[in-house]
Formats: sequence, C-alpha cells, structure tokens
Amino acid sequence: MRFLIFLVILTLPALAQPTLPVPRNLQATYTRGTRAETGLPGPNYWQNTADYDLTVSFDPATRRVAGTVTIKYQNNSPDSLRQLWFKLYPNIYQKGAPRARAFAPEDIGEGMKISALTINGEVFDVKKLPIEATNMAVPLRRALGARQAATVRATYSYILNKGSHQRTGEVEPGAAFVAYFFPRIAVYDDIDGWNRVPYTGDQEFYNDFGNFKAAITVPKNFVVWATGDLTNADQVLTKKYVQRLRDAERKDAVAYIISAEDARRRDITAPNAQNVWRFEAKNVTDFVFATADHYVWQSTSLVVDPATQRRTRVDAVYNPKHKDYQEVIDFSRKTVEAMSYTFPKWPFPYAHETVFDGLDQMEYPMMVNDNPTETREDAITLTDHEIFHTMFPFYMGINETKYGWMDEGWATIGEWLLSSIIDPKLDDDYGVARYAAAADTENDAPIVTLSTQQNGLPFFLNSYPKPGLGYLYVKDLLGDELFTKALHTYIGNWNGKHPMPYDFFNSMNAGAGRNLNWFWQRWFFDAGYPDLAIASVSKTAPGYDITVQAKGTKPVPVDLTMTFADNTTQKIHRSISVWETGATTVTVPVATKQPLTRVTLGSTLVPDSFPKDNVWEGK
Repeated sequence: MRFLIFLVILTLPALAQPTLPVPRNLQATYTRGTRAETGLPGPNYWQNTADYDLTVSFDPATRRVAGTVTIKYQNNSPDSLRQLWFKLYPNIYQKGAPRARAFAPEDIGEGMKISALTINGEVFDVKKLPIEATNMAVPLRRALGARQAATVRATYSYILNKGSHQRTGEVEPGAAFVAYFFPRIAVYDDIDGWNRVPYTGDQEFYNDFGNFKAAITVPKNFVVWATGDLTNADQVLTKKYVQRLRDAERKDAVAYIISAEDARRRDITAPNAQNVWRFEAKNVTDFVFATADHYVWQSTSLVVDPATQRRTRVDAVYNPKHKDYQEVIDFSRKTVEAMSYTFPKWPFPYAHETVFDGLDQMEYPMMVNDNPTETREDAITLTDHEIFHTMFPFYMGINETKYGWMDEGWATIGEWLLSSIIDPKLDDDYGVARYAAAADTENDAPIVTLSTQQNGLPFFLNSYPKPGLGYLYVKDLLGDELFTKALHTYIGNWNGKHPMPYDFFNSMNAGAGRNLNWFWQRWFFDAGYPDLAIASVSKTAPGYDITVQAKGTKPVPVDLTMTFADNTTQKIHRSISVWETGATTVTVPVATKQPLTRVTLGSTLVPDSFPKDNVWEGK
C-alpha cells in the first residue's frame, strides 16, 4: 500500500512541473549554444585557460614577496579581446582599496608593485595603466584574436600582511600562509565576459583552470608546503626526511615526517642559505604555499580510487604547542576517505591534501589554512568542511564570487554528513537555528540572489545553511543511490569547467530522471519560511493518526518522535515528497496498542521558525 501511495505522489506533479525562471543573460547561453537546457555543456561551449610559471622568493623576516610570472594565456572564445583584465588580490591591503572589513593601519600599504610587464613582447608602462585596487585592465594595441594565445611576463613584489589576516598573511614569527600572491588573468567567460568584480574580502574567487610550475625560494630551515607535487624533494630535504615523505605516500599508517624533536634539531632542509622548492600542479584553479621553520608534519596516505589504486597523501602541519591539532591528521584522513567512498562517493581528485595551522578557515586547491580550535567538535567540523571544498569550488570550477551557494552549500552538507562519520556522537547543526530565526525577514533573500548583492547575515544564510539544507532534502527525497547518480551526472558534466546555477539544476534533474523544479523553485527561488505544526492527534482503531500542518511555505521533512505510556519511543520520518503536490497537511498513521503520551515534531537539520506548536501532550 505504501508503494502505491508513493507512485501517486510521484506521478501527479509530473503533469505540471514549473519551469524555472532564467535571467535573460543566462538564456542567451542557450541561444549561443555554449550551454544546453539538458544540463550538458552546449556544442559551442568554451573556456579560456592560463598556464603559470612562477618564480617567487619569500623573506620571512621582512615578509617581502618578490617574483616573476610567465603566463601562457589561451583565448578559446570566439571573441577578439582588445584588453586583458588582471586580478591583483594583494591590493586588498592597498591604501584606499575598498574592503568588507577594517584592517589595522599597519597592514595597509602600497599593495603590489609591478615593475615590468610585457604581453607578446609588447612593453607596458604599468604606472600609466588604470589600476583600481584588485583590478588592472591592460589595453592591447593589437587585439588577441579568437582562439589565439598570448604570453604575459610580469615582475612584481609586495609586503605580506603581518596582521589583519584575510585568507593570507604571517601566522606567527617563522610561519606564514602565502595566497593570491601573483598577478593573474581574470576569467573571461560566456556569461559576463571579463570578471570585473573587485575582491573586497567577503565574496570569494573565480579563476580559470591551468597548469602551474612554481619555484619558491625561502631561507634554510624553512619547509614549504604548496598546491601540487614537490618535484625536487631530494634537493631541499635531507635524506632522512625525503625517505619519510616517500614512505608516507605509499603507506596507510600515520607517521611523523617532522616531529617536534626534529623541528628543534633543525636538520631538515638542505644546508644552503636559501633553498628553492619546486612544485607542479596540473588543471587547477589556483596555487598557494605555506612555510614554517618550527612546525611538525604528520602524514598518511590512502587509496582513493580502487579501480586504479591511486593514492592521496594527507598532511597535518602545525605548531606542536597547539595540542588541538594532534587529531587533525585523523580527521583529515577520514574526510578524504569518506569523500571517496561515501559522500559524494567520488575518488578524491588530487594527489595530496595539506591542512596547515594558520589564522583562518579557508580552502585552496590541495591546501587548507585552518586556525586552532577550542573544542574537538570544532576541529572536526572545520577540517571536514574545508577539505570538502576540494570538490566545490575547485574540481568543479565554481564562480564563488557570484554563486556562493554552489560552493559553500556543498561544504556545509559535507560537514553535516561527514562529521558524524568521523565521530558518530557528533550532531552538527551549523547555521540551522540562524536560518530558522531569520527566514522570511528582511535579512532573508532567495538563495539564487547573486552573492555580490549580499553581505552579512543574508550572505551567510544563502551561502551556507539554506543551500546545504536544500541539497540534503533532495538527497532524502531521492534516496542515496539515485541522489548519488544525479550528483555524479552534475560532476561528470561540469568538472574542470564553469557551471552556472541552471547547469546544476538541469544536470540533477537529468541524472535523477525526474523533474525536481517544484522543489528548486520553492527552496532556491521563492520567499517563505519553514514552519510545521502538530495540527491534531486522533485515536483510531489501529492506534493514532497524527496530522502535521505546513504553516510555512518552505517544504521540509517531517520527523516525529512518539513516546508511549510504557516509556518506549518510536520515530517516523517523511521526506519532502509529502509536499510535492501542494498539500498543506499530511496525516501519519501510528499503529500501536500502547497509549500515546507525547509527540515531538522536528529534528536537528529541520529548521522551524515557530516551534512552539511542535509538541503534543496526551491527557
């Protein structure tokens, strides 16, 4: 009987599924054939690429970053580009630059100095270029034609911030996390053309895929960790530590590459006054590095792809004074394992993942910059959240600047699901109460609102808990197997590319084999708030009928906990399918011979803006 009811619920709404509203500029991608309404890239899809050859030196004593970059830029678009736009992210620390929060006066300076710039051999006087904080537009005397390449060379320097840590900066004397440190070419895509949005600190990043080579020079005793593979370990590490690194890359056990005693002994790096650390990374969207002369380094590895036996090395690198970091290596390994085998059940795509003890809570390709935490629970949820970003935005090429929900929402559901795998006692509710309190107020806009149009609480709600709950409820609706199929359809369609929101919605619909627009519309586009109530509890011959009313318009699951006269309890769950046809009540039958004494409605990941009517007490 339950199967027949399910068929009715499943079939009726298919007769009149809504069509999602698509903005005109996104509809144009269908007309041009760069994207398809099936969720696939269109026959005319293109994206530009940029390969970077970086040579950089970092002086921890002065915090000076100085380097050169050679960029091989490929214009795969059908357009002739009359200018190249560059991102100069360190200029968020430049005097006069717009920023989302105040920085200490001592951390504000001249920003990035570009002392030399050539494009295809043409020399540019940077002082005459229109640089607006983190954006630099360079007009080309000779346009870069469709499907043509350009070679860019630049020499630059700046002083890394000591304080006002905004995803980069000195961590403490002898340790630094150096991110966004080189001039890069902005994304030119089929939706907006050039990405001209300035970086002010709130909205995150959007970069093209490319290959990176980096030569990083630091003083003796400083070890470097970075995006990509270390290609000259035997030139920068002494023999003992090279062997430990090699062992870690092929063994499951957690081991110290550098122990606290090793760090004090200072026999780790080659005895040169300066060492050049060389890294290579292929098909990634960014490159960062971190360095320290007193951190310990724990490492392990595991098979992430049983079909190929490919392994991923997992690192925890930290100040040994931070005792809370001692378990981070275990949390990190379990996260990579769960991502590969449980959720999203996709082999971890990179050769290593390094969690570095810093002053932020931020992700980068193959790297994480995480502050110490006060509790073990916080260490678990922070670690798995940031590592989960490996898939979104990096593997998937998400435009975080505009669509934070396509990135942070996945890290949030990843945190909820993976934290309980790491510690089954952990019941993570990140952001749920804040959404319940703010839903349908002036601080609550539709999820699809551009991230560039939000800050503060609205930005948080629409980037983290709201989309995370939306993904979770679809997972519950479809079941694990079908949801995984749908999600893998999206990942398969768009990894290594730049999906827009409708590429996600349409890919999920196609992968699930059903139109989910009724839910996408109500959860991601419409206003409203979540509010369920126990409308009535009625005695029946088999037991009881519990009627739950949807007072709010946001479709959320129904979770009932019944307590009986003999103090036993029973839980009943209904997915969002009960609201698919537009019903505002659902009656849940409970077969029992025991008197029902109490009914409680709700669960950890089901927000309710008005929970006072969620308990029924028997007389």
